[in-house]
Amino acid sequence: MPNTRLRLPIGIQTFSQIREGGYYYVDKTPVIERLVQQNKYYFLSRPRRFGKSLLLDTIRCLYEGRQELFSGLYIHDRWDWQQTNPVVRLSFGGGVMRSRGELDEVIRDQLKVIRNEHGLVHSDTTSVSRDFAALIRDVHAAHEQPVVLLIDEYDKPILDNITDVECAGEMREGLKNLYSMIKDLDPYLHLVLITGVSKFSKVSLFSGLNNLNDITLDAPYSTICGYTDADIDSVFAPELLGLERERIRQWYNGYRWGNAQSTSVYNPFDVLLLFQKREFGSYWFESGTPTFLVDVLKQRGVFTPQLDCMQSKAQLLSQFDVNDISTEALLFQTGYITIKDVQEPLPGFRLYSLGFPNREVESSLNDVLLPVLGINRNEAQSHQLALLDVLQRKDLGGLHTHLKSLYAGLPHDWYRNNPIARYEGHYASIFYSHFAALGLHVTVEDASNYGRVDMTVDFDGHIYIFEFKVVEQLPEGRALEQIKAKGYADKYRASGKTIHQIGVEFSSQQRQIVAFEVETI
Repeated sequence: MPNTRLRLPIGIQTFSQIREGGYYYVDKTPVIERLVQQNKYYFLSRPRRFGKSLLLDTIRCLYEGRQELFSGLYIHDRWDWQQTNPVVRLSFGGGVMRSRGELDEVIRDQLKVIRNEHGLVHSDTTSVSRDFAALIRDVHAAHEQPVVLLIDEYDKPILDNITDVECAGEMREGLKNLYSMIKDLDPYLHLVLITGVSKFSKVSLFSGLNNLNDITLDAPYSTICGYTDADIDSVFAPELLGLERERIRQWYNGYRWGNAQSTSVYNPFDVLLLFQKREFGSYWFESGTPTFLVDVLKQRGVFTPQLDCMQSKAQLLSQFDVNDISTEALLFQTGYITIKDVQEPLPGFRLYSLGFPNREVESSLNDVLLPVLGINRNEAQSHQLALLDVLQRKDLGGLHTHLKSLYAGLPHDWYRNNPIARYEGHYASIFYSHFAALGLHVTVEDASNYGRVDMTVDFDGHIYIFEFKVVEQLPEGRALEQIKAKGYADKYRASGKTIHQIGVEFSSQQRQIVAFEVETI
């Protein structure tokens, strides 16, 4: 019933518990039906807490023939319930393994449990990979049906140790030892689906498994995990009362896999906690943002405004290995940027435009990057409150004073010791991240008919258009001049909002704002 409130399945990854426990469930069986009927070997990458484990458990219940759980769902009347297949599911989502020995022990324990579930005698082999292969053959023989193999969080042992290259390499070799057996098990397998956060190259981890179909960026599977706008408005309609619908969209929607026409999705974890707590928060971001990510961005001299307007070839988005991780691939595969547009200037050459999926990720990531840019975390809150105050009062003189104070507070040692200080763009990075961390509507590289202005802010009925220039010592007045000459404000004139054109010039010698020219129209 659309007006009946149900229980919120926060953190529940078991399909039967959701269906039998009176929880909301977003029907993913139309996409599942397409998946299981087309190919045999699949790989799917999605960020953490997007419902990968629930997807695999749903497929498990489907092949086990648990018809009653699918009552009322799309696939119920389209599935042959008389035909079942045995299911073998491995998961590396629980706990942290710090050595190859611990990894092998976890695998052996899971294989023993699976043998018990299928009433099989235990293997006496000492080889993990041979034990795994024997298990698949034995399950096939016991049921006289090919096996459905599901592997969840296949890469977590590597990612948990990614800052320790030697240990991560050991984990990769241990998992490669396991996964390399899959190809030769083809006669005993009906379906294989491997899921994880990252996509390691086939050479490094799936050696020989060259028939693995990567559906991560395939438009037909773009909504296989996550909630769509239609899901929010229909399935969760009883939870929307008292919440601003457009704000939900701005804060949590926007993840896209596939082409520019692919349906964008919400992170389920965010939406469910919003409905429970009835207030907006950075729930997904705060549930486990890796310090490794921040360290990499710091080491590579991140230009933070670029995070919302990156570009990458398809091959680069899939480039992920222990010793070779591109910034774009790292951010994309972990869920901090997403696909905004896709162009194909040449046949087979796809160029992806990338950026933040939503307000939650943009504000939260910029907030944790402020210390990297030199703003002390203990002082960041007071700076943000001061920024909010001058914007609410529309005090442009106060905004100038506040920003000069912000730059004056950067410690001298930070310039000497921090690699980002060596990049000319760090002035603009501080400026942008300070605004974005507050959760304001910020647009970088804002396009118009005449070019791209560095940054615009839309807040409380006012549009602030910023152009940045770095000068040697004295102001040159070129920043505001460019805004006016290029007509950057023209696209906003019909909005009915007050427009402030602001030219900002930074002195590379003084390490300070030396010009803050404003013209209001």
